[in-house]
Order: sequence, then C-alpha cells, then structure tokens
Amino acid sequence: MSEVRLRFPPSPTGYLHIGGARTAIYNWLYARKHHGTLILRIEDTDVERSTKESITGIIDGLNWLGITWDEGPYFQSDHIREHIATAQTLVSTGHAYKCFCTKEELDEKRQASVSAKITYKYDRTCLNLGPEEIAQKEAQNIPHVIRFKVPDGNGSIIFDDKVYGRIEKAYQDIEDFVIIRSNGTPLYLLSNVVDDIRDRITHIIRGQDGLGNTPRQVLIYEALGAPVPVFAHMSLTLDPQKAKISKRSHGEVVTVQFYKDNGFLPWALVNFLVLLGWSPASDKEIFSKEELIDIFTLEGMNKANSIFNYTKGDPKFITDPKALSINAHYLRTMPIAELAPLVKKELLAENLWDADYESAKQEWFTTTIDLIRSRFHTLKDFSGPGRAYFSDTYTWDSKPVKKNLEKFEHIREWLGLLADRFEQLAEFTKEEAEQATRDLADELEIKAGILINGTRTVLTGQAAGAGLFDVLLAIGRDRVIARLKKFSQEGLQQAG
Repeated sequence: MSEVRLRFPPSPTGYLHIGGARTAIYNWLYARKHHGTLILRIEDTDVERSTKESITGIIDGLNWLGITWDEGPYFQSDHIREHIATAQTLVSTGHAYKCFCTKEELDEKRQASVSAKITYKYDRTCLNLGPEEIAQKEAQNIPHVIRFKVPDGNGSIIFDDKVYGRIEKAYQDIEDFVIIRSNGTPLYLLSNVVDDIRDRITHIIRGQDGLGNTPRQVLIYEALGAPVPVFAHMSLTLDPQKAKISKRSHGEVVTVQFYKDNGFLPWALVNFLVLLGWSPASDKEIFSKEELIDIFTLEGMNKANSIFNYTKGDPKFITDPKALSINAHYLRTMPIAELAPLVKKELLAENLWDADYESAKQEWFTTTIDLIRSRFHTLKDFSGPGRAYFSDTYTWDSKPVKKNLEKFEHIREWLGLLADRFEQLAEFTKEEAEQATRDLADELEIKAGILINGTRTVLTGQAAGAGLFDVLLAIGRDRVIARLKKFSQEGLQQAG
C-alpha cells in the first residue's frame, strides 16, 4: 500500500463529543496500523461559532485519550484564499458558474415546485450568461454565488464506500450546488475537498451523516483532476429510543470531558468507543492499544447503527453500563504502580490525600487500593464508596443500614461487645479477628453473618466489598475499635 494519510477535522464550535472522539479514534487506528500519517485540521471557518476555548477543549480531549497526530493542528481559516481561488479555477475551466438569482426568485421557484408536487432543482437560469451580461451585473454590484456545474447526460457518480458498499447517484438527481456564498465565503463542500487535496488525504473515515455530501465532493475531485480518496462512513450512534445522541438531549454524558471528570481511564473510554460501530472477528471486547491497532480494519465497521445505552436521569447508571464495565475491568487489572498515581490525584481533589501514603504508609496505601478496587467502576469510587479507608468522615448507604443494622434491635450492644473482643486480642490478624467474631456469635446464639454484615456497614458504610477480615486489617485495629464503639454508644449518626 502506498502512503496512507488521514485527517480528523473537528469544528471548534463546542465540546469534544464522544462521536467526534470515535471518529478520531478510527482514523488514528487506521493510520497507525498502516504506518501512515494522521493530520489534525481544525475547521474553523464558522467565525461566529468557533472559539479558542473549543479548540483547546478538542486538543485537551484528544491528548487525554492518547490520540496522537503527526501533522497539525492546521486551521482551515488559513486557506480561505486557496478555496476561493479554486472556485475561480472551476469557473474558468467550465466546471462552475456565477449565479445572480436572488433569494426571492429562488424561493418563488421552490414554492412553484411544491405546488406542482415535483422535487425542486435549480433550473440553471444563470448557466449560459454571456461574459458581457456577467460583467454588467457585476458592475451593478448584484450579489452572486458560484455554483458547481453538474455534468449533463444520463451518467452517474459511482464510488465504493468501505462500509456501505457501491454508491451510485445519477447526475440528473444532483442540482448545481453552491460552492461560494454571495458574501464571497466558501462552503464546507468545497473547502473540505481543497484541504484534503492539499494535505494529500488518501482515506476519509467520517460519520454516516456525511455520506449525502460525498457524491458532490467526488464531482469536485474529478473536476480538479485529483485522485478520489477511499471513503468509509461510520454508522450513527443512537440512544435506546433511536434518537441521535446530543448534548442538548442527553447532557454532558456525551462529552469526553464528562468521562475525564467522572473517573474514567482514558484507554477504557477508547476501548468502549471503538466498539460503538466496529466489531472484531471474535467475541473479545477488551483490547490493548497494540491489539486494537493490529486488528482494526475498515471492513469491521458496522453498517447498522450502534446504541449508546443511556437514558438521561437514570438513577443507577451515569452512562452506558458497558462503558462502566469496561472501565471497571481496567481498574481491576491494571498494574498497581499505574493505578496508584491516578488514585492519588482523585484523593487530592477530594482532600483525602495523606503525604505519608508515599512514604511511611506507602505499602498500606498500595495494598489497600489493590484490596478495594475489585468492586469499583471509576476512580471516583475510591473517594466515594472507598472513602472510609482514607477518612473517618464518611456516610452510610441507607440500604445496608436498613438491612444490616436497623433490622436488629440489639445490634449496637453486639457490635460494642465485638469491639471489646478485638481490643482483647493479643494479635489482630485475619484469623484471630474471624475466630473472635464467630465465637461471639455462638455465645449470643446468632448467625455470624449478622455481626459480619453489621460490622462491614458500620466500618465502611457499604453493603459489599472485599472480605470483611481483610477490610479489618486495612482499616486497622484502632480505627475498627473506635468506629464500632462510637456506633455502639451513639447509634446511627454520620460517621466521623
């Protein structure tokens, strides 16, 4: 294969959407697989909506995800003169022409088509204007656009899309389309093609919503005598109600920043987004960077729309459960040496960090996060459900409180007795603590599970987690005894 060159061309008119991130990821994977070049090109010609903040947000989001590019960022606005010059070239070669029709005239023709129940198509009123007529209108400062002249006859535009297969559109079904507005600015259709030709783009991977533009863009490539890139249009990503996902409808959950702010690991999000519209040859869903680069193909992209399984306001899941599951997998399995600094950053943000965790308590810190991570889904869980390990100020979940504490009339007395037993142990080991717990349960003629579950709830505020006797060692004898006695004396008050 000759040199492979791709681009990711976001418009800086807002946040980095997860759909845009997915586009960047697919382009990045294909470029890396074929030892090609990925260009970051900011399409900032919408002056009113483009902002520096959005540009910064896009670049920061890509950097956080680990999506690297080889050239750029280039800015489309730097090349507007080239776009306009290209339009003039198309006029001079007979592939485009100036159109002086007014908006009112065009609206009248559209309305006539509606009344006649026929599809409107520009009637080429200005196609055959002579040089003198054009000069006269320009001398009168009559505004004009430049329209691309679609070839005559019964021919068709034909191209092969790597996802949707052979696409054919008859010339007669395409009207002469505008490439330069009446204010002299180029349209996306033209600018995009000119930039891709200049950047020598060989492959274009973009959303399915761009498929409708492709026949007209192919016409421009051909008129300019440029090679037509390979196209691969990604299927749409919809919500469970089959609506397109958007910030307006679904909120921040469709932004990359949301995942960064809510404790997701960058590669876990990449792994999840890849699977929204692409399928490997096997049932495997967890991939390293090297694995994904090796197995990614355009042929693996799905024609069917993918589903982002999230409903706004869902009290149980902050995003698609699959995204949480994949993130949890990486939390459970990544090397502790890589996880520790991420947990540190989270604890720092929540004022839970102790400098001793990197010195005198370093072994305790790494052992503890290794113990508790198995049930966590995001880094936020270390400061949420895991807060009781790093602070004496934490809250109790209402469900285990009702099930494990309020249900038993004498639970305060029983856990107070357990605290005394722990205090009397010569050595506070898992084995000794468990034996003391089970011995007390026998003496009280209750199930050991009552003491075990009640103790877990008091110590951590949670219903589940690591084995209780591992938890006891992680929290430490002094804090275990203090918390149990406090509960025994004061009952259900916020811990700490």
